[in-house]
Amino acid sequence: MSREPMLFALGRSKVFGERIAFGLGLPLAAHEEREFDGGEHKARPLAEVGGRDVYVVNGLHGETGASANDKLIRLLFFIGALKDAGAARVTAVCPYLAYSRKDRRTKPRDPISTRYVATLFEAMGTDRLITLEVHNVAAFENASRTCLSEHLPIAGLLADHLGPSLGQGQVAVVSPDTGGDKRAELFRRELEQRLGRPVGKAIMDKFRSEGVVSGSLFAGDVSDHTAIIVDDMIASGGTIMRAVEACRNGGAKHVIAAAAHGMFTSQSALFGAGAPDRIIVSDTIPLPAELPKSARNQIELVEAAPLVAEVIDRLHHGEPVSELLPFV
Repeated sequence: MSREPMLFALGRSKVFGERIAFGLGLPLAAHEEREFDGGEHKARPLAEVGGRDVYVVNGLHGETGASANDKLIRLLFFIGALKDAGAARVTAVCPYLAYSRKDRRTKPRDPISTRYVATLFEAMGTDRLITLEVHNVAAFENASRTCLSEHLPIAGLLADHLGPSLGQGQVAVVSPDTGGDKRAELFRRELEQRLGRPVGKAIMDKFRSEGVVSGSLFAGDVSDHTAIIVDDMIASGGTIMRAVEACRNGGAKHVIAAAAHGMFTSQSALFGAGAPDRIIVSDTIPLPAELPKSARNQIELVEAAPLVAEVIDRLHHGEPVSELLPFV
């Protein structure tokens, strides 16, 4: 591709899109979004996209006035409009990808929503899908046959943010469930490189059935350590708080909660008694307007848009993305 890429940002993802555009040194491309009676809508590019390499930013997190389903269908329709207008290649940039947690059957006749979402992107002719820190990387990377997938872990961003503040004491990385073990190990290795000394590891057992979480096994030494609990997302905070309690019972000096996506509510357990000493998330999901100031003051935000911008730049120019990303 000889010309610069075109970047669109739909709806409430405009702020994140502007940060990506700043990193690329480009303006956001103009588009129109209209609402119609009965909840129908349309979106169209206002700039010529024929033969261009196009990227569309739209976070698929649900929020007040815009469900994950609504955002997904708007993104799909806009991709269809771009392909119909002759775009050479269309990449969907979803900082948070909806339905990535439902990646396998846990009950008879369960849906596998991760695969269904991938099929929808394929049907609209999407050439590539970029997202950050999905729940199950293997499921995401194998869900589609024709749409290329680019998963961006934020282990390096979290390590860069936390490393300078950890001092010389002992540190351990904690996975709040067995499914997040590889994510925790990736972060542990990145943090170990930043600190230049060994970083310990612990893991907590968790079993969820019909919305009920159980399991109390905790393996690993966190006594007299700064324990960093790392997960893909924080919503109600229940999973994190179980791990916080286990770390404190295990003798941890300080407990930090870190995740890629902060889907906070004002009722989150993280803002009450027994809260972690620090709460760190990336800016993939904006903090909700209804979140109290006291809760906002407890949250540290890590910028993910510069990483996305660099990935887009490399993809557009045919350069390797793997050099930017950690692997385990």
